[in-house]
Amino acid sequence: MDSCITSLRSDSPHVVFQECPGDIALCFSFYGCPLRCEGCHSQELWQTTGGEPLTSARFEQFLDQYDGLITAVVMFGGEWAPLELQSLLMKVQGLGLKSYLYSGLNNVSRHLRPHLDFVKLGPWRTEQGGLSNPATNQRFYHVIDGQLAEDQTYLFQNSTPTNENANKDAYHAAA
Repeated sequence: MDSCITSLRSDSPHVVFQECPGDIALCFSFYGCPLRCEGCHSQELWQTTGGEPLTSARFEQFLDQYDGLITAVVMFGGEWAPLELQSLLMKVQGLGLKSYLYSGLNNVSRHLRPHLDFVKLGPWRTEQGGLSNPATNQRFYHVIDGQLAEDQTYLFQNSTPTNENANKDAYHAAA
């Protein structure tokens, strides 16, 4: 039986390297973001009718398609539907993949934290920039047992193109 996760809508995912240090991740960007950060680079995700409803079957098809090629799944948004997102994160965990959430909030639901390995928190503020800017308000945390265990924002500020290229080479060799 296929249950429709109606409040979460997404286009087809894409593979990313930069957002998840040390991992090759399948990225799902969710429509319907209520935060509407000034200067947002993905304003199309503010629409509530973009993309397609993400069903369990559709989500699992994408994961099957990239089986053996990815080490993680990253969700851009979706925290406004914590129970639906929790269901997806549990599937990711069940496959032994790392789970990441990029959120514009300063904290995430207790329903989500136990199912995350990493979380980016904080709204976009143009004057402070993103994770690579030392002045950023955004933080990138390693999550252990549902707790924000270690601020690892430094990984984005000290990363080198060599590390990113190594991830890309590994992905292309596996593909």
